[in-house]
Amino acid sequence: MNIIDGLNKAFDSRVRLGIMSMLMVQERVDFASIKKTLDLTDGNLSTHILALEREKYIAVKKQFIDKKPNTSYTVTKAGENAFKSHLTALEEIIKKSLE
Repeated sequence: MNIIDGLNKAFDSRVRLGIMSMLMVQERVDFASIKKTLDLTDGNLSTHILALEREKYIAVKKQFIDKKPNTSYTVTKAGENAFKSHLTALEEIIKKSLE
């Protein structure tokens, strides 16, 4: 097995890596917060959110807060497992490079 086989292609994008990193440490994050933190356009963020949704790595919740629409996201169990595996693979690459 090649050392990079453990890396998950869904997290190749730095934006998706950023989204997942935020969701791993916060129970729920809304669209505006992700957009501001990662300094993204609506369209760019939407594209990456959709990619993570298709993989079933994040769940979407749409609601109204003070009569304003609010969309927020949580990481799913599958997403949590996939991201942790990705991080483990990165750690292994780092360890191998230090040998």
